[in-house]
Amino acid sequence: MSETSTPTSPSPDAAAPVPDALDRLLATLSLREVDGWGPRGEDDLWRGDSVPGPGRRVYGGQVLAQALLACGRTVTDDRLPHSLHAYFLREGKLDAPISFAVERLRDGRSFSARRTHALQAGGPILSLTASFQVDQPGYETSASGPDDVPDPEDVPSAIDTLQGIDHPAARFWSHESAFDLRHVDGNLYLGADPHPGPAQRVWMRARHEIGSDDLLLHRALLAFACDQVMLEPVLRQAGKSWRDVGDSVPMASLDHAMWFHRDARADEWLLYVQESPGAQGGRGLGLARVYSRSGALVATIAQEGMIRLPA
Repeated sequence: MSETSTPTSPSPDAAAPVPDALDRLLATLSLREVDGWGPRGEDDLWRGDSVPGPGRRVYGGQVLAQALLACGRTVTDDRLPHSLHAYFLREGKLDAPISFAVERLRDGRSFSARRTHALQAGGPILSLTASFQVDQPGYETSASGPDDVPDPEDVPSAIDTLQGIDHPAARFWSHESAFDLRHVDGNLYLGADPHPGPAQRVWMRARHEIGSDDLLLHRALLAFACDQVMLEPVLRQAGKSWRDVGDSVPMASLDHAMWFHRDARADEWLLYVQESPGAQGGRGLGLARVYSRSGALVATIAQEGMIRLPA
């Protein structure tokens, strides 16, 4: 509000529109640039807030997306991220802002490298390194997407499945989640897979159209969204469900890697073809290939997490 503007009181019958889950997320991903150097002498400093997640802590996918955006906002020549590698170091607190201190590691003719630490209370909660590239032509090939997957319109949505269930997790996934998830092989929200296996397929897209063509933002949203499902193949293989996660089965993301192959929009259907090659030592590994609806490979993802399942 400017100094000369005069606030007006809304009429008693007028209610301020409540932003939906996706709009709240987009506002959270709009980082604030902070003047001065980072706390450890880094080149740039950004700050952001948090949206409630499915747990009582900052959702890891949110910090991952914000860290990528902080790095990307320091890159010129329309260079987009082609890969990122991150470690989740500590739990983040919902009631405190997060600072993102960015180091400009290198700017070459084709590639730029950035590193950022997400900081709360003076300590890092996430460390991320990302590489960006100028759009260049070259040899192109990719693995083909599966051709035996039903259309997303024919797969039940988690929003509908959990609607009306009086439980905090159910209310989050049906009302507060910014994305619509549709598990081709049945979801794990209410119970385990009756036929456990190490693979699953999930359709996913934002809950409504995103009014932006910013490709960096869409890649950050892809990073946000994928963290919701990366460890599910480990649960599925173990015959567990999200109802088991918590005191009996502690679970948390440890590290995350992504490779972006082609442009994709987060508000269009994307198919996650996932598997878990193994679990050991209280850790499990999840892999995913992400395809557009036309079958083009747009990203490859790997995440290892702590998941303390009974021997």
